[in-house]
Amino acid sequence: MTMKGSRSRGKPATPVPAEDLPAEMPEAVAEPDLAVTVARLARLAPVGKAEIMANIALHFERLAVQAEITTRLRLCHFLAQAAHETNRFRTLEEQGGPAQFARYEGRADLGNSEAGDGARYRGRGVFQLTGRANYRRYGRMLNVDLEGRPELALDPRISIQIAFAYWRDRNLNAAADRDDAARVTQLINGGANGLADRRQLLATAKGIWI
Repeated sequence: MTMKGSRSRGKPATPVPAEDLPAEMPEAVAEPDLAVTVARLARLAPVGKAEIMANIALHFERLAVQAEITTRLRLCHFLAQAAHETNRFRTLEEQGGPAQFARYEGRADLGNSEAGDGARYRGRGVFQLTGRANYRRYGRMLNVDLEGRPELALDPRISIQIAFAYWRDRNLNAAADRDDAARVTQLINGGANGLADRRQLLATAKGIWI
């Protein structure tokens, strides 16, 4: 689920490695002053679009509790990745043209098995969901036909639900608890693309949610 065409997208739906499983899950009790508001998101990404930030702020608390994003580190890592993947809350769709999307054609690791799947299942949403297999997997989790109607991943309400479902499914809390930005990026992006920018956004987030 990467943002730009220059980034790698190899993220098949595979089991989470054992080392990413936390030894003990903390109780789902939020730390104080972790409210996610439009004003705070605007401090993280001043160029962000109001409607995208408003949707994240509207649904964040409820979905964060379900995903056990209830600590400062988890919240900051989630929002730093979200800001990067959406080009600082400016878009929910991968930018590019036919030549770029053609690179995803026939990618078995993404489940792109039919002609046109590269463009059809291009990056969409807060974490840039990519590939037929991922659209199918997370559509089933949310009971939404994302495989049949991939454009639904652009719906702001569905987009944020996909992001939290992906975070839970890949157990990203374990890497966030270690403050391991490289591992969080690998699980989101499939590689290390944009790692420096993600770390910069993480540092900014830590200065906001204190």
